[in-house]
Amino acid sequence: MLYVVTGPPAAGKSSWIQSHATARDIVIDLDLITRALSGPGAPTWNQDPNQLRVAHRARYAAMDEAFALRDKVDVYLIHTMPSRKALAKYKSLEARIVTVDPGRDIVMQRIDAMRDPDMRRVATRWYRQRPETSHGAMPQASRAW
Repeated sequence: MLYVVTGPPAAGKSSWIQSHATARDIVIDLDLITRALSGPGAPTWNQDPNQLRVAHRARYAAMDEAFALRDKVDVYLIHTMPSRKALAKYKSLEARIVTVDPGRDIVMQRIDAMRDPDMRRVATRWYRQRPETSHGAMPQASRAW
C-alpha cells in the first residue's frame, strides 16, 4: 500500500509515519534523505540548497523504485503539497492520502521554535491551498517534544 502523507511544515508528518510504519516498510522523507546526504554537523531542518537539490533527485528515484514495490511492502511518502498531477498519479496507484494538520497556530509555533522562518510562508501557502478533501485526515493536537 502507498501512503502519501501531506500537511504543512512542522505538522508532524514524520511522527505520524514513525507511529505507523514498520522496519520493513519504505519511508521517503526529504528531510531524512537530505540528512543522509549531508556531512557531519549539517543542520537538521535548514538544509543547504545544493544538498536539497541532490536530495530531491534521490527522492524521485526512490519514489519510482518504491512505487513498483507497493504490493510487497507499505510505502510512506511525505509530500507536503502535491499538485493535481501528482494527486492523479497517486490516485492511479490507489494510494491512501493522509493529511496531518494539528492546526495553524500549533504549526506556526513549531516553525518559530524549530524551523527556518521561511517555512512560515510555506505553511501559509499550504493553508490557503488546503486540499478540498482529505482521506484519512489525522489531526494532532500536540505531542511531547
